[in-house]
Amino acid sequence: MAPTLEYAPLNTALVSPVIALALWTFFMELWMYSYRIPDLEKYKVKISPNMTKDDMNRPIPRSRQWPADNFNHLHEQPTVFYAVALGMTFLQAVDGTSAALAWAYVGARVVHSLVQASTNVIMTRFSLFALSSLLLFGLTLKGAFVAFL
Repeated sequence: MAPTLEYAPLNTALVSPVIALALWTFFMELWMYSYRIPDLEKYKVKISPNMTKDDMNRPIPRSRQWPADNFNHLHEQPTVFYAVALGMTFLQAVDGTSAALAWAYVGARVVHSLVQASTNVIMTRFSLFALSSLLLFGLTLKGAFVAFL
C-alpha cells in the first residue's frame, strides 16, 4: 500500500489579485486592438519586416498608441508581482497585509493603465507608477522575510 501524502491547504488570498491583473492585461489588449486594427487602414500604415516599429507607427497619432504602450508596460514590472505573489502563496506566507498590498498594487496598476491610455498625464502616471513600485516593494520585503529568515 502506497503512503498517503497530506498537504496543508494553501491560503490563496494572493491568487485573486494575480488573476485580476492578468484579466486586466487582456482588457488592455482588447483596447489596444480596438485602436490598432482600424488605424492600420485609416492611416495607411505600411507593414514591412524592413521597417522598425517606430517607422510603422509614425503615421498614427501618439494618443492612439497609448493603449499599446500600456499593454507593453503590463508585461514589465507586473511580472515581478506575479512571481512574488505566487512565491508567497507557495511558501504559505500570506496574511491580510500581504493581500491588502497585492490588491492595492493591482488597483494602482489599473488606474495607471487608465491614465496612460486616455490622458497620459506624465506626472500622474509617474506618481501611480511610484506608488505601485512601493506597494510591490513592500510585498516583496514581506516575502523575503519568510523566504530568507
